[in-house]
Amino acid sequence: MKVALYGGAFNPVHSEHLNIVLAAKRALGLDKVIVIPTNISPHKKGVLSARGKDRLSMCRLAFEGVNGVEVSDVELKRGGVSYSYVTCRHFKKIYGGDELYFIIGADMLQTFGLWKEPDEILKCATLAVCARENTGELTSYIKNFQKRFKKEIVNFGYVGKPVSSTRVRVLAALGEDTAGLVPENVRLYIRKRRLYELTELLGVKKYLTDERWQHTVRVAVLAAEYGRAAGVYEIDAITAAALHDCAKFLSPAAEELKGFVPPKGVPASVMHQYGGAFVAEHIFGVKDEGVLNAIRYHTSGRENMSNLEKLIFLADLLEEGRDFDGVKELRAKLNGGLDGCLCAALEHQLNYLKLKGEPVYPLTERAYVYIKELL
Repeated sequence: MKVALYGGAFNPVHSEHLNIVLAAKRALGLDKVIVIPTNISPHKKGVLSARGKDRLSMCRLAFEGVNGVEVSDVELKRGGVSYSYVTCRHFKKIYGGDELYFIIGADMLQTFGLWKEPDEILKCATLAVCARENTGELTSYIKNFQKRFKKEIVNFGYVGKPVSSTRVRVLAALGEDTAGLVPENVRLYIRKRRLYELTELLGVKKYLTDERWQHTVRVAVLAAEYGRAAGVYEIDAITAAALHDCAKFLSPAAEELKGFVPPKGVPASVMHQYGGAFVAEHIFGVKDEGVLNAIRYHTSGRENMSNLEKLIFLADLLEEGRDFDGVKELRAKLNGGLDGCLCAALEHQLNYLKLKGEPVYPLTERAYVYIKELL
């Protein structure tokens, strides 16, 4: 019998998780796939997370009616941090005489050597991998894997679509619909139980136009997607992104800005960042100075920005709805780290302002000089 293990946080399970299982079953001729939600994922700290029993329930909903698939609560029952090598040993004892596979995506293969006891996993099972959008990257990861571990690996040929649990969580956090990203019964489960919802942020929408709100949601998605690599907590990234433009359409006489003292010498296009930080603190109750600073400097930047500040600045500029000349090249730099991308983005912004004959806010100029010298 051919059996595959498919573990993950499934926070939440989404349509691509389902597609990966179906593709693996077909390509490898699997008799059984065991889907295993983690209890605590060692690599995913600081993210919005549903309780284990909710993630288990969502997995069961997603895979109900799929022949040859079962959902296991073995890691949830075990408790503590979930390590794949422990789970592989567990199922190797059960299916010792069978052909055992361990399904992972290309992103996980890239970091497989950093997992706890990777050799133990390979003693129990053969890795079965698929690409996440970019097949060229997977080919490179497979070569690196085989060079290090000298083990067989199976590419079952599926190429994933751009769906992520992070995107689903951000949409749910901001009260947006997740249709098309998760199975319908999972979507209804998330909505009914208001999973991931950040209730305190739901009032932001009324301060924005529909177009600006959709921009805000895209900023939050991009910030959350790159936040973990930058060491930024997901809730901070979402909060700062959701509120970054909250004062953009408020008049200086608005009740929400009562008591706000505008800084002097600030161009009109930049002023809303300061008003936004004021509204975030006094209307939405944000007290975290790091989050407030990310809002306060998201348009201008400044010297010695925190990673959260850099993240919101870049997400605001580079979210997927932006289409200015050079945006694709700037987005590509994000994968190389925040600092290099920030330097290029600030240079682009300064050149644009000078070309248009618009005023350059000194804070932006100093931010560019600082990061350029740092690099």
